[in-house]
Amino acid sequence: MFQVGEYVVYGGNGVCCIKDIGTLDMEWIPKDKLYYALCPEMDVQGTVYVPVENPKAVIRKVMSKEEAMELIEGMPEMETITADNDKLREEKYKGCINSCEGKEWIRVIKTIYERKQGRIRQGKRVTSTDERYMKMAEDYLYSELSTVLGIPRQEVPAFIGGKLEEIN
Repeated sequence: MFQVGEYVVYGGNGVCCIKDIGTLDMEWIPKDKLYYALCPEMDVQGTVYVPVENPKAVIRKVMSKEEAMELIEGMPEMETITADNDKLREEKYKGCINSCEGKEWIRVIKTIYERKQGRIRQGKRVTSTDERYMKMAEDYLYSELSTVLGIPRQEVPAFIGGKLEEIN
């Protein structure tokens, strides 16, 4: 069980801070069921309630600073996503996003970046699907890295770029 004040990654909400753990005062909700009250980093005005005992909920503790640095250092070796068609590619993107795992978000970003470069060379535009999934993957990854590394979100891409230059 997580604790109040801890940061977690929760499904489609990304990084969240646990504001409270308790029951909900709603008529149709059992009074003995505990919920996490989560405050998403991307929507500080909102609150998301998640049952503490929910096997379907994808919720995990944010990575450590050491894990974040290992993740960044491992980016060059990470494989891209391969798919025979756009529909299958989108399904794989969705699976990676929904996994709530930094490595999978990076695979999406890396795949779309390479696809984008190829399409530009061919005189084509980036697809709206690629743009949408790139934004999601970047938002989730940069939000978590920002929280863990203690740097502003907008500085995360430059931080990653600097670390990758050091490796090469």
